[in-house]
Amino acid sequence: MSLNKGDKNHEKTINNTCVNHADAISLISTIFAIPPSAANDGATQFSGIGYWATPGECTDAHGDGSDFALTMTGDLAGCLYTFVETSQCSAGGAYFETGTEVYVVFYNGVPGAFMTPYVFTAKYADCANLAGEIFGRCQHPVIPGSGTGIFEGVTGRVDFRDDIEAENFPYRRQYWIRIKSQLLEPSI
Repeated sequence: MSLNKGDKNHEKTINNTCVNHADAISLISTIFAIPPSAANDGATQFSGIGYWATPGECTDAHGDGSDFALTMTGDLAGCLYTFVETSQCSAGGAYFETGTEVYVVFYNGVPGAFMTPYVFTAKYADCANLAGEIFGRCQHPVIPGSGTGIFEGVTGRVDFRDDIEAENFPYRRQYWIRIKSQLLEPSI
């Protein structure tokens, strides 16, 4: 699977309509469920924190056209590129966003990349302007076949919970993933 984003239009639009919470919960529960055996089936737990990338910090071609990027620290070191596809605000400040992401990171010093769709839910004091975040979290199931390098054959899910006060995005104790058991020889 190619890590190119394709011809999709990734412009961010906010629709000031109500989110059907029952449908959202059903979608999240159905698509993003992890089998109970994942934690006991050779899965590796990762931890770290994502930060807003500063200009010039995340410049990989896989991020071309992304809406924003995060710098990843901890077990995964590198960049996460986000391509927003849909977003909605409710009158009460609930926010619902979907899109795709490309992780271009190192694990134990070995490079790799993988893709995920994601669902981000949050509450804002001023949702129309995405200001005053009260809470936020997101779920990112790995797209099968999208992994390269150390992440070839990767499966699993990444879950983030926003730390509003610190203005960062921890993925501690939330990220279960199966990675390739043998490191690849560098290609020349």
